[in-house]
Amino acid sequence: MEDILNSLATYGYIIVALYSFGGGMLALAGAGVLSAMGKMDITMAITIAILFNFIGDSFLFYMGKNNKQEVRGYLAKFKGRIHARTTLLMRRYGWAVVFLQKYLYGVKTLVPIIMGLSKYDLKKFILLNIFASILWGVVVGSISYYFSAGVQEWMDS
Repeated sequence: MEDILNSLATYGYIIVALYSFGGGMLALAGAGVLSAMGKMDITMAITIAILFNFIGDSFLFYMGKNNKQEVRGYLAKFKGRIHARTTLLMRRYGWAVVFLQKYLYGVKTLVPIIMGLSKYDLKKFILLNIFASILWGVVVGSISYYFSAGVQEWMDS
């Protein structure tokens, strides 16, 4: 078990970076647990997650903005309920959907793409994405770190 934890600590930051680029939060939550165990640095993990999550969503927006034909072919697979929910979220919540999509599985990849396909302003998206990524990283990283530390204390007593 110790070998597995050491391997995760060694490659953990790379895993956090790659997983956060795709919008996933499981690797950041795992980094929070490993940080509470003293195997990783939570500040470094959160910083990496924020940076790569921002880059990933910006990349998806860019793809939607500049490769409309290819992206529309990709979105054809999602014409059903997920695409409809994403569009409904965007109409209902407007700019706040940039923040909401970080936490909603199934739409977190589609929202930046659909916003890129629309006439949404790139500068406005980048600014919102910066703040949304920071909030996402701090919330997910902190909750996983403090929750796992509390569980460890409870188990030790």
